Amino acid sequence: MPDYSTIGKSIQRIDGIDKVLGKSQYIADIDLPGTLCLKVLRSDVAHALVKKIDVSEVERIPGVVRIFTHVDIPGINGYGIIVKDQPALTDKVRFKGDAIALVAAENEEIAKRALKLIKVDFEKLPPIYDVWTALKEDAPAIHSRGNILTVSKIKKGDAEAVLNQAEVVVSRSYTTQRVEHCYIETEGGVAYIENGILVIKVSTQNPHYDRRDVARVLGLPMNKVRVIQATTGGGFGGKLDISVQCFLGLAAIKLGRPVRMVYDRQESFVATGKRHPFFIDYTTAANKEGKLLAVKVKIVGDTGAYASYGPATLVRAAVHATGPYEVLNVDIDALCVYTNNPISGAMRGFGTPQMAFACESQMDLLAEALGISPVEMRRRNILQQGSITATGQKMNKSVGIGKTLEAAWEKALQVMPGLGDERR
Repeated sequence: MPDYSTIGKSIQRIDGIDKVLGKSQYIADIDLPGTLCLKVLRSDVAHALVKKIDVSEVERIPGVVRIFTHVDIPGINGYGIIVKDQPALTDKVRFKGDAIALVAAENEEIAKRALKLIKVDFEKLPPIYDVWTALKEDAPAIHSRGNILTVSKIKKGDAEAVLNQAEVVVSRSYTTQRVEHCYIETEGGVAYIENGILVIKVSTQNPHYDRRDVARVLGLPMNKVRVIQATTGGGFGGKLDISVQCFLGLAAIKLGRPVRMVYDRQESFVATGKRHPFFIDYTTAANKEGKLLAVKVKIVGDTGAYASYGPATLVRAAVHATGPYEVLNVDIDALCVYTNNPISGAMRGFGTPQMAFACESQMDLLAEALGISPVEMRRRNILQQGSITATGQKMNKSVGIGKTLEAAWEKALQVMPGLGDERR
């Protein structure tokens, strides 16, 4: 057997010793001299135009250094990992939590006081809280492009014809919930100017993409922006999106002083991306021997107010809709839809956990209808070497799910011997 440098060996984590000894510096541990505190005024309405922002009372508070609004954005006021549809500071609110104004103050207490005195005049618009309302032809447009962000399709064979003739057909509708990442460390960062370069040190999973969006929003060349990933206390996909980065950069370049911003838990819940809620209509056909013949699926994903990773999540959902099973006839539609709900973005699994729930539920129901065990239903349909996936990929290399299934089954029998009665 080859002597690999890492495979099969216990490797010490690069950051392990410092974390165990408490030496690692998270954002909350960083305190630069003369640092200003930043706080964001967030909308308490879900859908509205901002007609006027009155900061006259705030400007008289000692210790308030500056208030920023959308008119202070020097570059292109729109960022996003796939679609640049989210403003750093907005004049059109699309969800409860949209950022309207940014306060820079000498300390957190002053900044919080200032937020309470900012007066915003809204022209309220009809909010849309469910995808079915958003999909109606006469629904208010959340974005100028309309409420359907993307449509992804996978077609293989003739699923409709097979479904009409199949011996066993199971149809169900499934819903999955919105999920918060809830990492222990909330979003936060510091920013300062060093040798004419904007430096942002931030809790992030995406420093290179952060740099591009910050430069875009601030109208800076890329070589004038440096983003450093600080020790990050959890992400799970939630820190792939922009959070504090543009706020920090805007205040630092405008004020020439170090700035710091850390979300409290409530702000982290309100303002950051979640796992997409899915609405799934799933129909599966099989013959009497338990062999899958066709799958027809419609998936509608609620991406909330902004795109974030929505388009990629729905593509991944479509690709994984048939699970680890070989199906000859496939008809899958996946829609990514805007609503005035909180933003949905990347989270571990990226659309696949939602589809696994639906697909595996269908397999259990088919097994019940056919009078065979759930494990046997899977054994008869799992991908093997030479199988063709729903997207037309031939599995030329090794496919491990068969061995995995058998190993899991044997382990289950050891724990619950009675399961053996179901093995057929």
